[in-house]
Amino acid sequence: MRLSRYFLPVLKENPAEAQIVSHRLMLRAGMIKQASAGIYSWLPLGFKVLRKIENIIHEEQARAGHIALLMPTIQSADLWRESGRYDDYGEEMLRMRDRHDRDMLFTPTAEELITDIFRAHVGSYKDLPLTLYQIQWKFRDEIRPRFGVMRGREFLMKDGYNFDLTKEDALHSYNRHLVSYLRTYERMGLQAIPMRADSGPIGGDDTHEFLVLAETGESEVFYDSEITDLKFGDREIDYDDKAACQAVLEEFTSRYARTDETHDEALFAEVPEDRRRTARGIEVGQIFYFGTKYSEPMGATVTDDAGNKVPVHMGSHGIGVSRLLGAIIEASHDENGIIWPEGVTPFDCGIVNLKQGDAEADAACDALYAALKALGLDPLYDDRKERAGAKFATMDLIGLPWRITVGPRGLKNGVVELTSRRTGESEELPPEEAVKRIAAIYADL
Repeated sequence: MRLSRYFLPVLKENPAEAQIVSHRLMLRAGMIKQASAGIYSWLPLGFKVLRKIENIIHEEQARAGHIALLMPTIQSADLWRESGRYDDYGEEMLRMRDRHDRDMLFTPTAEELITDIFRAHVGSYKDLPLTLYQIQWKFRDEIRPRFGVMRGREFLMKDGYNFDLTKEDALHSYNRHLVSYLRTYERMGLQAIPMRADSGPIGGDDTHEFLVLAETGESEVFYDSEITDLKFGDREIDYDDKAACQAVLEEFTSRYARTDETHDEALFAEVPEDRRRTARGIEVGQIFYFGTKYSEPMGATVTDDAGNKVPVHMGSHGIGVSRLLGAIIEASHDENGIIWPEGVTPFDCGIVNLKQGDAEADAACDALYAALKALGLDPLYDDRKERAGAKFATMDLIGLPWRITVGPRGLKNGVVELTSRRTGESEELPPEEAVKRIAAIYADL
């Protein structure tokens, strides 16, 4: 993409309504525009990052053997009355009536709807285990939406649901999701710590939230500092291996890590004093096991190997897709703007032409742009007739992890400048070597 042809409405000044870094930078970088309180339009740059995050989630869900589908955003209230949650959920649920005077609602979560799909089509234990998931828009009528996409009313969410014959099988599904989530977040450049949490209106006894440590986090968290040394890395896990998945769960949850809702001061006191930490955290996902909470009242049963009808054991597993953008920015920025990890950057690198209109500089930039595109990379070429300082400021603001700077002086010596956004370090090298370097970086992802 050439910046002269792109829609990137950056702002020079900090918006007055933005209270936290991610909200401020998303508005300034032209990623979102508020439509109404807690509801945003996703502009091209923000939409590209949103799609990058979705793709990583889809790839890791497929790796774990989970199956994608898509459910509607509007549900019938009758299903929620079956489960008993329609009156219990509270005012966060947006209720409405259609033209036939039927009670409807805008989906805040989809346990009832997925259970209805399951009970209509699955009747035998031979069809289990089964995990279905979607990435779909949700709506929760927050009383005080704030912090941009971090606590909006409309949000994009990955929600998955497992169906298993026994509690043991369902807990393996729980462990499998924990493993897949660790992989997912690390691919986005995040360390998301699984913490014992409260189940809230979803219900169930077993639940962990995944939290990214950040000063602006909405949750107070308490943890053993050893947990921040853990990395899943590039290890390969057989998701059908119950022992292997259980081992990962124990590795990442055996140390103390809890949100304020489940914090136990006595247990925390058992952590060596030099390792006790208190911080703020941003929730980016949660996994639940809730057994037969929905399958029993809604009649989601299968016939077991003895011919008996039994309710299936279930769990649900969510990732806040749209709020992840805010979490990544909160965890990765500086005073000049965003610093995108390579896994989710909207463009792989930026090309800055220091002297637009100079025949040699223009030709060199065009050649770099073509070479990167030929390798399957996605560069953003700033071909505007702007001063160099304005171009650098835009690149720093939107946070592309790598920048290639081209100018007449360097070209006389046969070099361009390759700069890391994260470290600020620059290196002069021939244009073809700069292309190879960028290609090698993204080949390792």
